[in-house]
Amino acid sequence: MKAMSKQQLADAAGVSVKVLMSWCRPYRKEFEAMGLKPKDRVLPPRIVKFIAEKFCIDVE
Repeated sequence: MKAMSKQQLADAAGVSVKVLMSWCRPYRKEFEAMGLKPKDRVLPPRIVKFIAEKFCIDVE
């Protein structure tokens, strides 16, 4: 996995950034525990992997 912007990940999922972030809302505390801040635009590899696995997004 590599770091990705929220826009790149949303594009890979075929949705808008707003929709992607609404999907991720229930996992906010887990993201914070992994070091992600709400305003971060670039998602670290561990967050990309988490989201891709949760929502079956092909990012490779």
